[in-house]
Amino acid sequence: MMNIEEIKEILPHRFPFLLVDRVLEVEPGKSIKAFKNVTANEMLFLGHFPHYSVMPGVLIVEAMAQASAVMFLAQEEHKGKTPFFAGIDKLKFRKQVVPGDRLDFEAVVLRTRGVTAKIAVKAYVDGVLACDGEMLCQLL
Repeated sequence: MMNIEEIKEILPHRFPFLLVDRVLEVEPGKSIKAFKNVTANEMLFLGHFPHYSVMPGVLIVEAMAQASAVMFLAQEEHKGKTPFFAGIDKLKFRKQVVPGDRLDFEAVVLRTRGVTAKIAVKAYVDGVLACDGEMLCQLL
């Protein structure tokens, strides 16, 4: 388990763009379970949308990418590297994410090649699948 301070020691992201609040389980280089608490006072909800607050899909994808990056950066040989989002495949949004939700992430490595990994990612709200797909992550 990692709290926000431990996550900040690993990820280079900072407020307002740090989108992982806690890591529940991590098997470095293999899998991770983490979450983000979606709160009404986040800046993004000032404009998306003022009349109907919903978390942008692109930020859900970014949050899953950050959780995946923690999974790799937790490995001693990758400490200090910078994670980059390199691609997405088969991504689907299945449920809206709104203030008050806890967005739970699961990521599992499908394969790695050099500094690039293909990862199966899922995000849930209250046990209901909100988003899933595959992404590519690179560490440079």
